[in-house]
Amino acid sequence: MTQQLYLITPPKFDLDEFAKTLANTLDAGDVSCVQLRLKEASDDEIRKACAVLRPIVQDRDIAFVLNDNPTLAKELACDGVHVGQEDTPYKKAREIMGKDAIVGMTCHDSKHMAMVAGEQGADYVAFGAFYPTQTKEPKSKAEPWILEWWTSMFEVPCVAIGGITDENATPLLEAGADFIAVCGGVWDHPDGPEEAVKKFTALLNS
Repeated sequence: MTQQLYLITPPKFDLDEFAKTLANTLDAGDVSCVQLRLKEASDDEIRKACAVLRPIVQDRDIAFVLNDNPTLAKELACDGVHVGQEDTPYKKAREIMGKDAIVGMTCHDSKHMAMVAGEQGADYVAFGAFYPTQTKEPKSKAEPWILEWWTSMFEVPCVAIGGITDENATPLLEAGADFIAVCGGVWDHPDGPEEAVKKFTALLNS
């Protein structure tokens, strides 16, 4: 499997402005998935954001995943949902989303959580945070060895998340991450998000 970029939206944005930025950013390089992650937003704000952003993503043949809420993800025709350990349990999320949707799970730095998620049928397991992150208060600190361990034992893809930039991603890619999930490392990149995606694309293809 080729290693790929998994893009997470900023925690807050102006929808009209961000829609343009997102389109240009996706056109700048290779992105396999976009996760809409608006922790502070109401369901109606998420509906509005989805209505504008989902077509931009899906028209480019990129998966559009919603954070936390399988019921809304299903209602809004998202390709999948990403659930944390404190959110909807995997089985319930799968029941709501259906067998063909993507259901990914946060597994922090836990072998046990990851094995349970993999056995239940999760489409990917996400480990992190690998680096300090401004986006949220991480519940755990993960080390690259967990990616090596996972990929040597299991077929289910793994995602590395947490403070990843084009300058610190290499050890995680070398450890075997199938996807690197990036938020601030793209949107807050000193050269702008388009340049960031170009740099990640070059890194992933090197």
